[in-house]
Amino acid sequence: MQRLLFLGILLGWTTVQGQVAQKLATAMDAFNADAQLKYALSSLYVVDAATGDIVYDQNSKVGMATASTEKIVTAATAFDVLGAGYRYETRFGIVKTPGGKSLYIEPSGDPSLASWRWPETKDSAFLARLKAALQAEGIRELRNVVIYTGKWGDETIPEGWIWQDLGNYYGAGAQALNWRENQFDLVLKSGAALGSAVSVVKTVPYLYDYRITSLATAAEKNSGDNSTLFYPSMGRQTGVLRGTIPAGQNGFVVSGSIYDPANQFVKTVINSLKSTVRFSGNVVTTTNKEAKEVHWFYTNSSPELSKIIYWFLRKSINLYGEALLRTVGLNRKGMATTDNGIAAVQEHWKTRGVDVDELHLYDGSGLSPQNRITTRAQVAILKYAREQSWFADYYEGFPLYNDMKMKSGTINRVKGFSGYQKSKDGKDYIFSFLVNNYNGSQLALVRKMYKVLDELK
Repeated sequence: MQRLLFLGILLGWTTVQGQVAQKLATAMDAFNADAQLKYALSSLYVVDAATGDIVYDQNSKVGMATASTEKIVTAATAFDVLGAGYRYETRFGIVKTPGGKSLYIEPSGDPSLASWRWPETKDSAFLARLKAALQAEGIRELRNVVIYTGKWGDETIPEGWIWQDLGNYYGAGAQALNWRENQFDLVLKSGAALGSAVSVVKTVPYLYDYRITSLATAAEKNSGDNSTLFYPSMGRQTGVLRGTIPAGQNGFVVSGSIYDPANQFVKTVINSLKSTVRFSGNVVTTTNKEAKEVHWFYTNSSPELSKIIYWFLRKSINLYGEALLRTVGLNRKGMATTDNGIAAVQEHWKTRGVDVDELHLYDGSGLSPQNRITTRAQVAILKYAREQSWFADYYEGFPLYNDMKMKSGTINRVKGFSGYQKSKDGKDYIFSFLVNNYNGSQLALVRKMYKVLDELK
């Protein structure tokens, strides 16, 4: 009797799965026939979360540009390699240098230093702790600031990122020392007439040694932000704003990336400490030679990795992805480079059954249009994550779109959604849906993708 009951339940689930597969096939036939997909490539892969059985497969073995859906790979790798409780530590010490003692900093690539996302990481909270630590040591005068980049090197951005992205907030790369998520707000004023000039009011925070020139103009009042911040050449601390913002604005805000966050950090520290500590040299030096005699007096710790990954997935912060990737590279290869991070990611998932040829990576965030990952690999990693002790933290970070827990991805002519869904019948599914080179409106495409994914509800 029990065996018959079990077979009945199994047959029922099989019937439900077959119905879902048929509904997905019908929905995808309509999707593929749509004019927006005339010159596009689409891949949808769906499996039963409990068994791994394939529910639907279209082009699951074809490498696709992923945009930010790649973040699910980076996050899962970081959880597995570093651990949910991992914390970045930035150490501060005093060293002897010509002319006197200097502040010595050993950064860890912490992407949360001075982030506004946690009360304890805000710049004001951090600066107060550092000031108190210096006062406790009785330090009244220092010569310069020395930053040991050591195992992080001088890499600023991954290969494969396009020039137009680098000046914008989402184009901020991870470095040994990151500050305020390596971004700033540019406050703008536009004239009332169409085509009138847009002027820079201020930056928040104040940018040391930076100059931003606006060549932007005013457009229709409801046109939104169509501006782009460019750096004319790497290494020059200047920026040029081009494009348009709406007319008649007095405090319109766009966000840019800080090219040299270490300099911004040090100048901010020096300015904040001027009432208690005098810097006679006021020079910032980075070095890959580790000091042998350091009097360490303060260590700043980041939030736990689980909290960092929450924001990484929830708000799709590219900086966090690059920091995590390089940290994994440091952990597994001894140097915090993007290449080491990529190699470590590929090796990690190879040992867990994912073919490395399904993971062609150029970064950790998905901003590079050269990334190619199969939907099959993404689903395999999502399924693996579901079985790990850190899954609850991982899952919590996934945004809710279309009433579904899934990570989205968007770059030029690329849209994707990857995640988890429980149907009204109690069935759990894991899916990855990527579209490359679509035509027309992104909003219209998203609605059509939602219509397909609704079959999993």
